[in-house]
Amino acid sequence: MNAIQTLAISALPVIFAITLHEAAHGYAARHFGDLTAWQMGRISLNPLRHVDPVGTILVPALILLISGGGLLFGWAKPVPVNFGNLRHPKQDMLWVAAAGPAANLVMALAWALVLKLTIGGAEYGYSEALREMALVGISINGVLMVLNLLPLPPLDGGRIVVSLLPHRAAWKFSQLERWGFPILLALLFLGVLDTILRPLLRVFNTLIRTLFGF
Repeated sequence: MNAIQTLAISALPVIFAITLHEAAHGYAARHFGDLTAWQMGRISLNPLRHVDPVGTILVPALILLISGGGLLFGWAKPVPVNFGNLRHPKQDMLWVAAAGPAANLVMALAWALVLKLTIGGAEYGYSEALREMALVGISINGVLMVLNLLPLPPLDGGRIVVSLLPHRAAWKFSQLERWGFPILLALLFLGVLDTILRPLLRVFNTLIRTLFGF
């Protein structure tokens, strides 16, 4: 595929993977008592409400072009969550944080089902494009799920750890949040992040292939 075809096929799964991840946080926060995102009009399945022009469009497009379609990464506008408004802040934080990766898992399974149906079904003019789109959907959702579950604040995995630790240890661990993204960027540029993610993604992809019989 050329660059234009790669972008056209990747656009839909990438935008939905990034934006619905954030929407899931908002829905979970509202369920557990925080209305911040709802009051700001950010609880919506409409991707346009969550699109960040740089993180959702420009960065993924550039990465796709530079890597030849072999790498995907991006972000949406974070859904505002006031954990202090949750009915049980420390306990409910876990479910609000886990909602994003859970949404990516559901989307990965949905794209895997699309791939299964297009592989076993009749061939149409758009079958090949749909298969490629499904592969992108599985890939980007797998990357976002695994990445966000890393135990580093402010990633979702870091918030889950904060929720599970005893109060004193949780407070100390949460202080890493101010350094979370610089640490993540350092791990990325040093190649450590790839070393961590690659085996986890292999396990994820193996489970998908086994579950759907690819």
